[in-house]
Amino acid sequence: MLAALPAGAAADTSVRPLLAPAHAELARTAEVFLDCAGQAGRTAAALGIHRQTLYYRLARVEQLTGLDLDEGEGRLLLHMALKAARL
Repeated sequence: MLAALPAGAAADTSVRPLLAPAHAELARTAEVFLDCAGQAGRTAAALGIHRQTLYYRLARVEQLTGLDLDEGEGRLLLHMALKAARL
């Protein structure tokens, strides 16, 4: 379904700042976090970073996007936008 979207259609305005090349590492962190079902320990291990670094990066993601990663709707929007951006 994501592949059928027209180019740029999935780039929600709240997620666009995160998709800028300058924030590639934050976008990758968010995607791995969401792929790991929000488990901080697994995410930090997958990224090879300390948990505090992960928490700092996730706070930056929330600041850039205005999304609350504690809410399911925000997590879903971010996850789908990040996946669609890679297609």
